[in-house]
Amino acid sequence: MQDMSGNLPIGTKGLESIQYTGPLTSGLIGHLTMTELLMVLIPVFIVGASFGSFLNVCIARWPLDLSVVSPRSRCPRCERPIKSYENIPVLSWLILRGKCAGCALPISLQYPLVEVLVGLGWVVAFSFLGFTFEAVRVAAFATLLFGIAVTDAKHYLIPDGFTVSGLIMVMLFAIVNVFLDEPSHFVTPWPAILGACVGAGAITIIGWIAEVIMKREAMGFGDTTLMAVVGAAVGAERSLLTIVMGAFVGSVTFLLIVGPIVKIRASKRGEEFAFPDVPFGVFLAPAALLTLLWGDALIRWYIERAFSA
Repeated sequence: MQDMSGNLPIGTKGLESIQYTGPLTSGLIGHLTMTELLMVLIPVFIVGASFGSFLNVCIARWPLDLSVVSPRSRCPRCERPIKSYENIPVLSWLILRGKCAGCALPISLQYPLVEVLVGLGWVVAFSFLGFTFEAVRVAAFATLLFGIAVTDAKHYLIPDGFTVSGLIMVMLFAIVNVFLDEPSHFVTPWPAILGACVGAGAITIIGWIAEVIMKREAMGFGDTTLMAVVGAAVGAERSLLTIVMGAFVGSVTFLLIVGPIVKIRASKRGEEFAFPDVPFGVFLAPAALLTLLWGDALIRWYIERAFSA
């Protein structure tokens, strides 16, 4: 087999037509048998689920300003420390039948669900992008965004732990990729700095204008720090697209679905209807991932139709 640094054909029988730019690309994964595919992707799922397990700790502790390092994981009800063999992603929840081994009270379905979804997310990233640094970057970024969305949905809060660590991660990955020189959906370091400023600045200005119009706080500082992370990942232009997409989906969801439900419930209780606050991070997070992967194509599509003769 030849050096992997270039766009070279694999010299393996039956795979001569495959081109690749890294140790193992999605093109090669597509030629694996089912058994070989499972041997490759099951470890990826386990790694992803392990990150999902740690993400559960972040979701539970960061909104309370608690450390995610110590003390060790414990039951939130009886405070019994969770033993290492009881902390295996997904499997431990199944073995324990969804109940704490100490107090026998139910363990939230959130824990295995987050682990499974993050694990599957890593599998999808590696299936499409292969065993490349880009796959790691996309999977890690998606994991971060997922944690932010879940936390904002539960607590109407985006902790600095997510955004500060996310900004550091995105910038470090950008610097590393300069040396790897691997094609990427992410922007390079200088556009990342510019994108962080534009993303944070744009969402702050929008929040200020909305606050003036609505006469109340319309957007939290967490949305500003989130858009700094997103801007560092996707650049200035796509950060603005992220805000537009998130605002559109969020507005439609709350006006057509959430608002009417809250109004009906308030009417049944005889209470005055008050429009609920919008956890904007819930919509910005998926919009950021979509913009990262397909934002350039969406921008080109729009420009071609908006400015066509």
